[in-house]
Amino acid sequence: MRVGIGILGGGVVGGSLANKLLTERDIIRSKTGLDLHLVRVAVRDLDKARLFPAEYVTDRPEDVVSDPEVQLVVELIGGLDPARGLVLAALDAGKPVVTANKQLVASDGPALFEKAAANGVSILFEAAVGGGIPIIRPLSESLAGERLTSVMGIVNGTTNFILTRMTDEGSPYAEVLAEAQRLGYAESDPTADVSGADAAAKAVILAGLAFGVWVDLDHVYSEGIEGIQPIDIGFARQLGYVVKLLGIAEVTSDGVSVRVHPALVPTQHPLAAIRGAQNAVFVQGPAVGELLFSGPGAGGEPTATAVLGDMVTAARELLADAPVAPRVRIGAGEVREFGTVSTSRYLRLEVEDAPGVLATIAGTFGEAGVSIRSVWQEGRGDRATLLLVTHAGPEAAHDKALDQLSGMAAVRQVAAVMRVVGEPV
Repeated sequence: MRVGIGILGGGVVGGSLANKLLTERDIIRSKTGLDLHLVRVAVRDLDKARLFPAEYVTDRPEDVVSDPEVQLVVELIGGLDPARGLVLAALDAGKPVVTANKQLVASDGPALFEKAAANGVSILFEAAVGGGIPIIRPLSESLAGERLTSVMGIVNGTTNFILTRMTDEGSPYAEVLAEAQRLGYAESDPTADVSGADAAAKAVILAGLAFGVWVDLDHVYSEGIEGIQPIDIGFARQLGYVVKLLGIAEVTSDGVSVRVHPALVPTQHPLAAIRGAQNAVFVQGPAVGELLFSGPGAGGEPTATAVLGDMVTAARELLADAPVAPRVRIGAGEVREFGTVSTSRYLRLEVEDAPGVLATIAGTFGEAGVSIRSVWQEGRGDRATLLLVTHAGPEAAHDKALDQLSGMAAVRQVAAVMRVVGEPV
């Protein structure tokens, strides 16, 4: 029961996986009955020191895919190119693929699933979302019979680390980002993480599995954490919330919506307790109620463990010459425009401290079709800070009210705007 393994990418995850295959080969065999035999690992730099012997290394990834001893290809390069071409080549060769590449799956998921099915093999991607958290298989298998209504999660460890530090210490964003980079939680170029792009790709995958409808990345509203200030995190705490970057996928009678943005989360909500670089996914459905999956969202060992789980499934399919994991099936469905999605918002306004200002602002929201749930005001001489939390209403209506506020002479600054998920008890 020997299965030859080829790994594309020898970085943090690829190196951990290769080392695990070599050092824990007997343990894996005793637990699974499978002999997962490492054949080759494709890397960029042949001279770089690694966790595994140099005899396995090549700088020609195409040779890994075409090697007749490689029966199962593991793609850990990341990004779209050359990963896309290598994955397609492996599938065309009738070799199953295991990947942790959320960008590739989010961008090309349906095409990859179709290609795999046409060649009678699987493409598995448990590690593409949530690192070591087992969430892909529960959504596609365990909850296949449940009509899920929403999937919401903290799916980027970098941003959760930054927001946790800002909450605990009151430090500004730039200072905490620099700390995250020093500690290795953030890349030297953190744009994909802090802008919400990384979380958006993962939210697309979660939505596709939960609802069977694939939403193009172009239809995902995405907003990052770059503009969040400690003062608003402090105000959120006073109001009974913590600030998190959330990926949210929902299905209604009007279609599926996917969005990523910072949000005020009630302190009693399960996601509010997820701290540091941890990830969590919160799932809701009429029969199962509420489920929370949480754990390490990144790192070589946790991600390699998730990849290995998929490798075991793919290897069993090879040996049985029959599907073990259900094929991902994507059907037709409506994608809901973000402007029609109903949300609640937190706003911090710097306004003139004069009679009638609050009434005028409330009237502006009312004219736009948005009602105000709570108001807090603190005056300082001729100006005041005004905190508003609105009732849920269409995004477009909120935007209309904001446009009008920005043009009001009494509103000196719309200092902060964030969405709100739920209400404190």
